[in-house]
Amino acid sequence: MSAPLTVIALIEQAAAQLDQAGVAYGHGTTNSFDEAAWLVLWRLGEPLDSLDDVADRPVNAEEQAAVDVFIQQRITTRKPAAYLTRQAWLQGVPFYVDERVIVPRSFIAEVLADGSIDAWLSDRTHRVLDLCTGNGSLAVLAAMAFPDVTVDGADISEDALAVARINVEQHGLQDRITLLHSDGLSSVRGPYDLILCNPPYVNAESMKALPAEYRAEPELALASGEDGMDFTRALFAALRADPDRHLGEDAVIVLEIGNERPNFESAFPDLAVTWLPTTSGDDQLLLVTRDALLLDTHAPEGAPLSS
Repeated sequence: MSAPLTVIALIEQAAAQLDQAGVAYGHGTTNSFDEAAWLVLWRLGEPLDSLDDVADRPVNAEEQAAVDVFIQQRITTRKPAAYLTRQAWLQGVPFYVDERVIVPRSFIAEVLADGSIDAWLSDRTHRVLDLCTGNGSLAVLAAMAFPDVTVDGADISEDALAVARINVEQHGLQDRITLLHSDGLSSVRGPYDLILCNPPYVNAESMKALPAEYRAEPELALASGEDGMDFTRALFAALRADPDRHLGEDAVIVLEIGNERPNFESAFPDLAVTWLPTTSGDDQLLLVTRDALLLDTHAPEGAPLSS
């Protein structure tokens, strides 16, 4: 009689299936083993951090069948695992997600957690804006990182705000986080001392080449014109058009631009920014001060983003 299949063996089997199917990663995991571990442990009802404890646990036939169905669902739908589990983690904090929002993976979470932007903040940092808040994860993490601030989370998508509301309530932060329906800056309530923004920034060519897992996400949260900089151009134009309305005296903006650094530097060649180190390198995330933004006299012309 053959030995029963164990959790670790089931994960290895699932990882092989994912590899053979050519699924894409990047929504919380970077490889087939981690993706398989996430899916298998979740389907078995085990904590996602429990692999060392349950690796040798036998898996019965019913559990194996349930996992097989789940892995096939991941392969056939090409949906990110987070959409199947309805949960994603950022800096160890759980968040509800579904197809109304992109899966949270912003590197802004790292600098909130490690304190690497604290040198630009002070005891006068009271009001934070998380623009393009999506599922609200950065707003929640900012409130956790800075207990004395209030946070506005703004998004153009009512669907995204509905998801963000779930996360704000799950983390008990209703008294400190306000969610705003806003097209860019049109309905926000500045001035703010810190603006966090993980905007749409994918250029047109890259959008065409995205794997199916990324195309499963709302395009509104990804695409931003030919060079990926349309939203950022409009945002900076709006901030410059009425700085006192949106920016406190010592305000800083932390902006994620993904793999678009060359396009960002082409769009804003004279803008002095600080590139912030992340686990993915030094070209994903930047910080710009109010003073630097207003001193950029060769800013590209364009309509402000609803200033």
